[in-house]
Amino acid sequence: MSFENFSIAFFDGIFSIKGTTLALFFMFAIIVVGYLIGKINIKGVSLGTAAIFLVALVAGHFKGVTMGLTAGDTNAVIAGWNTKLGEVDTYFKMIQNLGLIMFVSSVGLIAGPSFFKNLKKNAKSYVLLGAIIILCGAGVTALITLFVPKMTAAMSVGLMSGALTSTPSFSAAKEALAALNDPASAAYNPEVYNHIAVGHAVAYPFGVIGVVLFVQIVPKLLKVNMDHERSLLASVGAGDEKSAGKKLFEMDKFGLGSFALTIMAGILLGAINIPLPGGSSFALGATGGPLIMGLIFGHFGRLGKLSLRVNEHMLSIFQELGLVLFLIGAGIEGGSSFISTLREFGGLLFLWGALMTAVPMLIGFLIAKYVLKLSILNNLGSITGGMTSTPALGALINTSGTPNVASAYAATYPIALVLIVLVSQFLAKM
Repeated sequence: MSFENFSIAFFDGIFSIKGTTLALFFMFAIIVVGYLIGKINIKGVSLGTAAIFLVALVAGHFKGVTMGLTAGDTNAVIAGWNTKLGEVDTYFKMIQNLGLIMFVSSVGLIAGPSFFKNLKKNAKSYVLLGAIIILCGAGVTALITLFVPKMTAAMSVGLMSGALTSTPSFSAAKEALAALNDPASAAYNPEVYNHIAVGHAVAYPFGVIGVVLFVQIVPKLLKVNMDHERSLLASVGAGDEKSAGKKLFEMDKFGLGSFALTIMAGILLGAINIPLPGGSSFALGATGGPLIMGLIFGHFGRLGKLSLRVNEHMLSIFQELGLVLFLIGAGIEGGSSFISTLREFGGLLFLWGALMTAVPMLIGFLIAKYVLKLSILNNLGSITGGMTSTPALGALINTSGTPNVASAYAATYPIALVLIVLVSQFLAKM
């Protein structure tokens, strides 16, 4: 028995931890270590909550290594640990989805009162910016596919989906390749599906960290007066309290019932499939559905005599907790194959993925600033939406000190989401 297997057997002899409890232990350990690392500040810039993602990547890697060591082991204790670690995967996927839904629902409810006025004022700019960002990303992807030796369309589209942190793009590319790569055909190549997953896993970390750092560094480089910029957003969002003076029915004193109702309505909305050219379909999913319902409920604040308000302090907690859970789940999932992928395909994959993140982000920012003349917070909010980056939105909210930046994110996100699904299907067929 190897030292690693002996350690597992020894640990299991002292501690009896079931799969669910083991997942919770890892989750809270990642949170503690992640927050400590996130507090490291270099010239005013820190990873903050996004550091949890890096810690989760490391944890996911070692989980993958441990499962590789224990796979097929005849020792009952070792085989039992392998089963436990397999169960952990399921729990962390659920944690990731729960966190995503909690975060975007909270953001929607917080930003709702200012969203529609901001959208009315800057709607054309948001739509144009979302399109520019995605099309720039698609252009970089096409060039890399055409001119980088041995780069397959599947790998490059996988890189793009990771660089733009877009799961719908990842799924759309797989669907498009499934239509082309018929298992009954003599030309069937099962590796193309693995290439998509590999590209996504390699590019995703920089896709997260790159945009998170960008929204923190840019305001410091431009020496932005945050008080002034926050006041601009606040003036856009100022409006009448339609429910003022009216006694509404509240399900509970914290608004937990209203929050749950928002999530329920959002999940149903996100599950609606909209047909797209080519025989595929588009859905808002677990991100778009709850976000939009949060914006609507946050704007109106009531449904008849039923109050839809959620305690502001509770929303802040849900927002942070949701982001944390999402980053943990995403990191665990990506970390399990991260190092093996790097060894197999080489470090240049990181460069191509980084270019797919940096080029559209920088071009989008410059156009928003000098052509569309958006304020800096609307500009950066639009960038996070156009890059479909939920973690970056969380970082921007913390950097700006106002949740109103979510209005620009929410306005740009839908057009970016639709376009990235379409271009992924097109690029996968190159």
